[in-house]
Amino acid sequence: MTPRTPPGAARAATPMAFVQAIVQGYERHGRDPAAALRAVQIAPHELARPGARVTAAQFEALSAHAMQELDDEALGWFGRRLPWGSYGMLCRASLTAPDLGVALKRWCRHHRLLVDDVLLHLQVAGGVAELSIEERRDLGPLREFCLVSLLRFAHGYASWAIDSRLPLLEASFPFAPPPHAEAYPLMFPGRVRFGTARAGYRFDAQYLALQLVRDEPALRSMLGRALPLTVLPYRRDRLLGRRVRTLLRTQAEAGTAEAVAALLHVSTRTLHRQLQAEGLSLQGLKDQVRHEQAAELLRRTRRSIQQIALAVGFRNEKSFARAFRQWTGMAPGAFRAAQGDRQSGAPPSP
Repeated sequence: MTPRTPPGAARAATPMAFVQAIVQGYERHGRDPAAALRAVQIAPHELARPGARVTAAQFEALSAHAMQELDDEALGWFGRRLPWGSYGMLCRASLTAPDLGVALKRWCRHHRLLVDDVLLHLQVAGGVAELSIEERRDLGPLREFCLVSLLRFAHGYASWAIDSRLPLLEASFPFAPPPHAEAYPLMFPGRVRFGTARAGYRFDAQYLALQLVRDEPALRSMLGRALPLTVLPYRRDRLLGRRVRTLLRTQAEAGTAEAVAALLHVSTRTLHRQLQAEGLSLQGLKDQVRHEQAAELLRRTRRSIQQIALAVGFRNEKSFARAFRQWTGMAPGAFRAAQGDRQSGAPPSP
């Protein structure tokens, strides 16, 4: 019987359907999965129990055991075996890339050297990057597990390589919602869609410019086991401050911590904790954005001080003037006059 998860331990959230897929991989190779299941304390009768779950640690340990025992990191997904270390080669080939964008392009290109059952693509449009999977043949009963795993491999490696969370805007899958669909947001935090043309995920393209921060010793340590199927709980988001500033500038509803957190698909507590880890605070970012917007309006428009105060989120002119003086050491009117002098008398726009 699978031991009960003790208080404070990671909760069991990985669908038993994925364990069943690994068992099918054993069957395809004509091998018995009993030893692998026993090693991670999953009882055979649990496989058929409706709604059963295992922890991420159990599942990763099972995956590592199976990949090495079967000498197939694809676990039977593809028409050919991928010997142990195949995905390690992809990691190593991408590690010397100057930034994440180049690393993921290499990952997609080199994956074609392993198999031609699927093709991986990285595309960028409108400030959004998308990594998608083109299926070249029928993947059969292991299709869901294959597509989910390929996306998690790429997502996990990318987050590891830049030592940062890689927040997803959306993950999509070309099949109907499975019975365990509620587990998908845990694997792919953000919006999840089913019934799409291809499997893939989308994220802010700004992350592609981040430099890789891992080296060969770190890679050897990471590859001591199977490539993680779950994104490790990186507390750091190297672009979080920039993303929050963008939301504060562009989203009218981003007026509270709860609203900002909801737009970023994190809890309010997580938002504050991650900003603190970056030496930032939500209030400080709000002040920066208000300062920039107010200064721009004072420079470029003829709006009254009261109108500008309301436009940047202050209830009245007095509180705005007090805050503006703290930001710049000047009253709003004096700032506008000084800017006018610097522009050689050029009249501000209406």
